[in-house]
Amino acid sequence: MYFSAKLTLMAIEPWRTGTVIKIIDETYNTKRYFIRVDELESFDFKAGQFVTLDLPIHEQKNKRWRSYSIASWPDGSNVYELLIVLLEGGLGTTYLFNEVKVGSQLIFRGAQGVFTLPEIIEKDIFFICTGTGIAPFRSMLNYMKLHDVPHQNLYLIYGCRTQKDLLYFDEMKCLEQEMENLHFMPTLSRENWNGHSGYVHDLYETICKKNNEACDTLENLKPAAFYLCGWKFMIDDARKKIADLGYDRKAVHFELYG
Repeated sequence: MYFSAKLTLMAIEPWRTGTVIKIIDETYNTKRYFIRVDELESFDFKAGQFVTLDLPIHEQKNKRWRSYSIASWPDGSNVYELLIVLLEGGLGTTYLFNEVKVGSQLIFRGAQGVFTLPEIIEKDIFFICTGTGIAPFRSMLNYMKLHDVPHQNLYLIYGCRTQKDLLYFDEMKCLEQEMENLHFMPTLSRENWNGHSGYVHDLYETICKKNNEACDTLENLKPAAFYLCGWKFMIDDARKKIADLGYDRKAVHFELYG
């Protein structure tokens, strides 16, 4: 996904060159790009972080930069994966889809970002996303599985329009079977199917209300953290609805599409 500018202060990583070693057509409008960092034996990052690409699409630097969450997880290799959807009229994604092939080189900076898991997971976590917003959560969940990270309930609530828009669907279904207390909950807003229908908000609101139905005060709410990734209107709605459920704004972490 392409993010808006980050306001969080962070160490500036150097620009590097990566080689595209594989491209997979995930759906009709989404591609997976596997990029090898040749100058490093291991490309280290935290699950949930992003990289910024410098694409030859404009003379001004800040109009060439596009930031995308890393969809893979740190595994000690020097290869990382980006999940990118073609945006109508988007200069960056049009270039990536039309010009970048296996063997192409991309200039990038990163990994950066603070949209990451806590050191110790002591609460239920709601991962709420739409479209390619699933990328950082795929990274986090596979990292947790790889390292057997102790956790409470994990709810991956994933909104798409139709079944053809679902990303990593089979992989997430398998992961749900392999990880204790992981609940994969895809929901479709524009198609009836054998799963959940409607928007993501209905799902986490229902779960939270059920978890807290015996609470007599807001202070007794079951502890939870909410990670949001997607378009601004979804995140704005979710932040308001989560606050209405009684949770403090500090319980909410988010990453915006640009």
